[in-house]
Amino acid sequence: MSDVIAVTITADTVALDADGISVAAAVGNNAALVLGGALTSGGSATFSHGRVVTILSAGDDSAISFTVVGTDVNGDSQTESITGANAGTATGASYFLTIASITAVGNPAGNVSAGVNASAADVIFEGRSRLKGIYLTSTGTAGTTDFLTTSPVGTSVMKLSSVASATATRDVVIPAEGVLFPTGIYIQYTVSTFLTMTVFHA
Repeated sequence: MSDVIAVTITADTVALDADGISVAAAVGNNAALVLGGALTSGGSATFSHGRVVTILSAGDDSAISFTVVGTDVNGDSQTESITGANAGTATGASYFLTIASITAVGNPAGNVSAGVNASAADVIFEGRSRLKGIYLTSTGTAGTTDFLTTSPVGTSVMKLSSVASATATRDVVIPAEGVLFPTGIYIQYTVSTFLTMTVFHA
């Protein structure tokens, strides 16, 4: 019997949304943002794939930070501190699958909103494995999927591009023993740049 495992991913299609987690509002000193944007339900956010949090500040929040609490693409607890921006957008570096809270550390100078950018990530397999093949269905928007090990922001091992055609496919077979991912297989991509992807690993 074959030891190859097939994992099929349907791409995230939720576009960049600057206030999808928390709409613009005044936030008190060391207070939590209200998680009531279009991407939330019941005071929290749950995404189909990991997403990067953005904080939009109307005033100068460069001397304070915002603590994001939730889970990562593996479902493990994750906390990130994002330094605020001066009348602009601050972008996190971690991918969150869920968000339970966002709290100001300091006193925001004006209205603050929170959302996500257009980058998404997911896990194929958490442990050591070898990538054996990929079958990808494109969309009308071309893009590149980055395959990484350790985490969605870990070490890039290889990349695969899609084409701008809703009927195009990519069928990649990796010869011999495949490509080794010593500490997990993760993907990172821009939303809507592929339709589905089946990854074969062993």
